[in-house]
Amino acid sequence: MNVDVIVGPDVVADLDLVRELAAAEFAGLGVDGAVREATDLGTALSGATGAVVALPGPTAPARRLMTAPGRHAPRTVWLDLTATGPQPVAAGSEHHQGREIWGVTWAVRRAVHRLQHPARRIAYGPDAEQWGELRLPAGTGPAPVAVLLHGGFWRSVWGADLMDAMAIDLAERGFAAWNLEYRRPDRHGWAATTADVAAGLAFAGRADARVDPSRLVLFGHSAGGQLAVRAAADAPGAVSVVVSQAGVLDLTEGQRRAIGTGAVAAALCGDEAALAATRPRWRRRTRCCGCRWGCRWSWCRAGPTAWISSTCPAATPGPRWPPATGWSGSSWPATIST
Repeated sequence: MNVDVIVGPDVVADLDLVRELAAAEFAGLGVDGAVREATDLGTALSGATGAVVALPGPTAPARRLMTAPGRHAPRTVWLDLTATGPQPVAAGSEHHQGREIWGVTWAVRRAVHRLQHPARRIAYGPDAEQWGELRLPAGTGPAPVAVLLHGGFWRSVWGADLMDAMAIDLAERGFAAWNLEYRRPDRHGWAATTADVAAGLAFAGRADARVDPSRLVLFGHSAGGQLAVRAAADAPGAVSVVVSQAGVLDLTEGQRRAIGTGAVAAALCGDEAALAATRPRWRRRTRCCGCRWGCRWSWCRAGPTAWISSTCPAATPGPRWPPATGWSGSSWPATIST
């Protein structure tokens, strides 16, 4: 596969850093690619043959191309480094915004993953952000369901693409991976977020005839870990296992530390009642897994639902966690088999 990162006119960015970040992703994903500046963005898009990451910049002619149809459209991820809010794009294209220079990294990953490992996008509600992407394993099923909730400090600049690699990995391991998008509280309020997670979780079992709703595992990372634990506590018996990956589970402490530049307060809009309601009641026991780092694993249980969080470096696959080709560490396969 080939990836073209096309930088439009008047884009404000360190192009050397753009090239460095893109090159690291090309190597990590095993694809060919190049970064090039384009004074004529339309011509550059027409000549692109593979996946495309396009930085349109501020000029009106370039931004009009975001909604223009063409052969490139289903292969294009549009990237605004600054926060612009959602922008309209042509059918099949996507838009990322507000992730600053690191948006290059995530846009390249998304551009490659969506072409190399296509998913079926299914709406579970009428809003533009109420959808999930389903990846089915080989075979006829029925397959256990893995529901994925992305993190990003509950902010709309981050989306379900953060969990692409994990969804791909789970599908290759025999799971029906349901990667859930939901309305974030910075634009829609906390109640909309929790309602969407509950609705998306309930929909997972009927997303396809080849899924087995009686075997449902819920994964959540960071802010998504908190949402996953909360959703499982609110729906006893609906989930077999919850895996919280570095979940922000103690929101009172998170608020005290002002994590994510005040992410907890921003998500809850200062609503102390909402803060109290987000904390499930659990029983916890903590121990080291026996590694050389002296980590702490937390095994938490509320009724029939269990979840895990860890500070162990062996349980953290790193910047590209977990790669679509699988991860060689012991904790991830052990979690899957459990």
